[in-house]
Amino acid sequence: MIARPKATARAFDAVQALHKAGDLLSLHDRSDGGLVTCVLEMAFAGGRGVTVDAPRASTTEGDVPPAWAALFHEAPGLVLEVAPERVAAVLAAFKAADVDAAVVGRATRERTARIAVAGAAVLDAPVLELWAAWEATAFAMERVHGRDGACVDAEMATLATRTPPKYAVPFAAAPTATTPSRNAKPVAILRCEGSNGDREMATAFHLAGLEPWDVAVADVASGAVTLDRFRGIAFVGGFSYADVLDSAKGWAGAIRFNDALRPQFEAFRARSDVFSLGVCNGCQLLALLGWVPGLPACDAAYETQPRFVHNASRKFESRWLSVAVLESPAKLLAGMAGATLGVWVAHGEGRAHFPDADVERAVFDGGLAPVRYADDAGEPTDAYPFCPNGAARGAAALCSPCGKHLAMMPHPERCVLPWQWPYKPPGLPGLEAASPWMKLFQNAKTFLDAVDRDAEDDCAPVPGCCN
Repeated sequence: MIARPKATARAFDAVQALHKAGDLLSLHDRSDGGLVTCVLEMAFAGGRGVTVDAPRASTTEGDVPPAWAALFHEAPGLVLEVAPERVAAVLAAFKAADVDAAVVGRATRERTARIAVAGAAVLDAPVLELWAAWEATAFAMERVHGRDGACVDAEMATLATRTPPKYAVPFAAAPTATTPSRNAKPVAILRCEGSNGDREMATAFHLAGLEPWDVAVADVASGAVTLDRFRGIAFVGGFSYADVLDSAKGWAGAIRFNDALRPQFEAFRARSDVFSLGVCNGCQLLALLGWVPGLPACDAAYETQPRFVHNASRKFESRWLSVAVLESPAKLLAGMAGATLGVWVAHGEGRAHFPDADVERAVFDGGLAPVRYADDAGEPTDAYPFCPNGAARGAAALCSPCGKHLAMMPHPERCVLPWQWPYKPPGLPGLEAASPWMKLFQNAKTFLDAVDRDAEDDCAPVPGCCN
């Protein structure tokens, strides 16, 4: 435990070194709620039990019982999970850093929390029962705030059956072999007033070996930048125009009804040597522009165009969830079918809505909904909270028939590095070196390289889609 201010810096350095060496399985700070709260939160998150025997507090304030002080003291401190064979090395590292550390317990496969202080038992209960009690206040607040009652009930019911999510990576995840060169292909990271996902998007494309350009819609409207110089456009997440007209409607209107912008975007969409990616707010935009799913029926009658509307839960959803990648024509998902991956979501209007039943049938039959929300077993689902928004058939993405245009509601760019994954199941290969989501951005470079190598068009014209 960290008890002295100067020790905090030394503990931080020690933790960084241990993490780099791969000695830490998980970590949580002891702050709000003290040791017992910290340990239980770790048990809830990991789907495991825990056995703890905390040392009696050496000092207390006022008439606070020593056991309470040991369990609920909120002085700065850390709880680390370490593999049994690495415990001695971790303790030695903290001793060398002159930081107090001690073994206080162990994780167990039996989902029971057994906590004692100096050998005296203070808690012995099923973890799932404690988790339900822990979440009860939050669920009650959800109802007070007007959230959808059926969604609240559905999530409450899952607490008794939740398990750690199962991921599958049927391809080799690896960092990009080379860094961007002087002649790297340029990608416009497009943003407007209210966008906030541009930096992580730029980082992802840079790490994939492409050249990201920071481009504002105003730059294109003024003529300072033209889209014909770019080989890709990434429409980023955020809250364009503060979502005043609903998500992305202001952004879509700024393009659709601007005589300087509309022709440039239409010309870019029609090119065979480019791609586009829309994430979150950008996903909503690509749907409103009609770039996805890009079916003739949608272009002929805008009322049939699929779009992303308010979440069924009636709240902003920010979660780490699972998604399954299916077979599809999407260029950016090439070689990723069969994967089940964790990903961040953060949206208030992410529910894929299909106003026309025939269009919905064509989208799903044609493989144009290539990413679906998945349950803990990795199976696609539309059940809440695994599907956070009530999307039809759990759709988390749409793509065009030509495969060049992909719109995703989840944020792959926010988990493109291994340390951005809050949970890594044992035995998942390759995550130490690279996030599986890196392949999506590497696929963009692979697609562009293939187009440039092939004199023939790699994307056959599809009426009403791209050409």
